[in-house]
Amino acid sequence: MAMVCLSDFEAYAKKYLPKTAWDYFAAGADDCNTRDENILAYKRIRFRPRMLRDVSMMDIRTKILGTEISFPVGIAPTGFHQLAWPDGEKSTARAAKAMNICYIASTYSTCTLEEISAAAPEGLRWFQLYIHRNRAVSQQLVQRAEALGFQALVLTADVPYTGKRRDDIRNGFRLPPHMKLKNLEGDFEVCKMSLLDPSVTWNDIYWLQSLTHLPIIIKGILTKEDAELAVRHGVQGIIVSNHGGRQLDEGPATIDALVEVVEAVRGRVEVYLDGGIRKGSDVLKALALGAKCVFIGRPALWGLAYKGEEGLQDVLRILQDEFHLSMALAGCARVSEIGRHLVQFSKL
Repeated sequence: MAMVCLSDFEAYAKKYLPKTAWDYFAAGADDCNTRDENILAYKRIRFRPRMLRDVSMMDIRTKILGTEISFPVGIAPTGFHQLAWPDGEKSTARAAKAMNICYIASTYSTCTLEEISAAAPEGLRWFQLYIHRNRAVSQQLVQRAEALGFQALVLTADVPYTGKRRDDIRNGFRLPPHMKLKNLEGDFEVCKMSLLDPSVTWNDIYWLQSLTHLPIIIKGILTKEDAELAVRHGVQGIIVSNHGGRQLDEGPATIDALVEVVEAVRGRVEVYLDGGIRKGSDVLKALALGAKCVFIGRPALWGLAYKGEEGLQDVLRILQDEFHLSMALAGCARVSEIGRHLVQFSKL
């Protein structure tokens, strides 16, 4: 079967992954309304394409935190990549390096930070952190990541407790015995999530800043109030995210929340987005509304499930080609030409 678009990889993963693994990756919280809305919200945004623009020479590169990437898509932090492919996060790191994009490695990786780093030593890697009740565990992870050359720290802010994902409960989801949370061995029991610290506040950003010289990005922001607090507390970036609809159901789609966050930030820090990106035109819409870069979660896992590193590169190349084409058809020859004038919200 020819893999033409990201939904082809989704169909393959659903067919061939074990049911418990598919359900874990696909799960949203409660009724899954926010998960589904992340995708549906893009359909309410229409382009205002400009004609007779010279798009014979295209440049789709951009920079995030000063580092150039080949196009404005990265890989969002997701857990348990070995459920999708035996090499797990090592394959993810290699694919990201091959495509010259950013990979955010999860605290809940099934490969160690050292293995991820060694798999693609020259790659652009950020490290996603959950703060645990045992602060020494979190401190050690931050310091390991910095020593290994990870270039930013991504603090996930939307998981004081884990959202209710019904299929995981029905399936009694647990990692298979041969898989481990390699960075937390001995410190954590999967699915109880009891070591997550629900007392974390904005002041803990100062604590993180005292541990590391890495820039800190906060992930999970959906409102202007929290965007303003993030800037006030000295973060270098914000990822507008609702955890793929896996935490609080009935929250906004990330593309809808993006507008108020961008307006609140007023260019003081970079704003990124994850959730619902399925086509290159979705990337273009997110950039038009102010995102500097977008990150994909589930589609990266579908690519791994298809052919590991090669399958993930296929997913990224399709997104890259679609973004290139959408930009050209909308009349933009370079990323700097993308702006709010390019889109309108559907009246339907």
